[in-house]
Amino acid sequence: MPDLVTDHHLVFVTGPSGAGRTTAIRVLEDLGYEGIDNIPLSLVPRLVEGTPLGRPIALGLDVRNRDFNATALIELIDKLTRDPKVGLEVLYLDCAPGVLIQRFSETRRRHPLAPNETPAQGVEREIDLLAPIRVRADHLIDTTELTQHDLKAEITRLFDAGTGGRLSVSVQSFSYKRGVPRGMDMIFDCRFLANPHWQPALRPLDGRDPAVESFVRADPRFAEFYRKVSELLLFLLPAHVDEGKAHLAIGFGCTGGQHRSVAMAEMVGSALAEAGWPVSKRHRELERKAATVQPDATKVASA
Repeated sequence: MPDLVTDHHLVFVTGPSGAGRTTAIRVLEDLGYEGIDNIPLSLVPRLVEGTPLGRPIALGLDVRNRDFNATALIELIDKLTRDPKVGLEVLYLDCAPGVLIQRFSETRRRHPLAPNETPAQGVEREIDLLAPIRVRADHLIDTTELTQHDLKAEITRLFDAGTGGRLSVSVQSFSYKRGVPRGMDMIFDCRFLANPHWQPALRPLDGRDPAVESFVRADPRFAEFYRKVSELLLFLLPAHVDEGKAHLAIGFGCTGGQHRSVAMAEMVGSALAEAGWPVSKRHRELERKAATVQPDATKVASA
């Protein structure tokens, strides 16, 4: 949840049709949010021009919105992010195309982007349309294999400010070539470490592979860097709890976002989890490369 010094606290809930947006809005409403679904983008600025509601607002935004446009939504995100009166978070609900197609087939609903064509065509168009927004998300939840209960638990973990002072931590890796992810609270540059990219055997692997991790660990500068970063974070996290912060985003960047930053995010994330902090990990560049079709998935979150 955004810091409470702002006048307006907004969560944009978006993602492809059928990924669980309606369920997410209902969960946020149960957590005390004012839920508004399918509001035209042109009306969103009016929400922050009036008197604060005194509670956060969850806005459902997708291609069914009357004036939906991906570029316009990104411009709106940028505008609200710069507004000191607004605390904004973007929640993106993702899902494998094969599972989205299956959900539309089971419900016999028409896809909003392909009313007279197959659901598969609509799903493909919508994923392409939303790709720039997915990259800008503060929170990404893949509902491919989530039940409604699982999705509710994940959203509650991220957005429930009344969990007794718990701080949820997001550890992310990224490529500097594609820019720094928005919403980061702390960023660590890993580009000084030896690059596995120049090792032919390691180049096709990523930082989650033990061989890549071992290579990164072998850099003479790694041990001290890892120790100091871990100690710094373990020192700072309780202070952020004392300040009332509910979520902290930590980024590790390298040149390609495949090896060094991924390895560091994995290792530091595991260290924080072992210390008792609720940690989620996200690897932005790996997500873009990952194969997304999983037609045999059986656990389905509500559309």
